[in-house]
Amino acid sequence: MPIRHRHIARIVTMQTLFELEFASNSPESILERTVEIKALTGEAAAFAAELVKGVIANKQRLDDAIRRFAPAFPVDQLSAMDRTILRLALYEILVSKTTPPKVAVNEAVELAKEFGADTSPKFVNGVLGSVISDTGRTAQ
Repeated sequence: MPIRHRHIARIVTMQTLFELEFASNSPESILERTVEIKALTGEAAAFAAELVKGVIANKQRLDDAIRRFAPAFPVDQLSAMDRTILRLALYEILVSKTTPPKVAVNEAVELAKEFGADTSPKFVNGVLGSVISDTGRTAQ
C-alpha cells in the first residue's frame, strides 16, 4: 500500500478515535462515515479498521504506557487529541509491531503538527522517544 494511503488511514483512525472520546456512536459507524468522507478504499480502509479495533481493544494497556512514560501528565488531563495520537502510535509500536517504530513516531508527530496544539509535536515525540528507548525497539 502506498505510504500516502497509510498516512490517510492513520488520519481516519485518529479522527474516529477522537470522535469516540465525545460521541456515543459506535466505533464502526464513525469509522464507516470517516472512511467514506476521506474516500478510503481497499487496503487503506482495512488498515484504518485494524488500527481502530486494535487501539480500542488495547486502550488500558496504551493508557498505562502513557502513565508510565508521561507521569507528569495524567492521561485524563491530556488534550483529547494528544491522548488519541499517543494511543495510536503506542498501539503501532507496542502491540501491532508491524510498523517500524521510527515510522510510527514520525507519523504521530505529523498528526500532532496538523491536528494538535503548538506544543503537541514536541510532547508526542518526547513520550514516544522514551517508549522506544525503554522497550529497546530500535527507531529504524
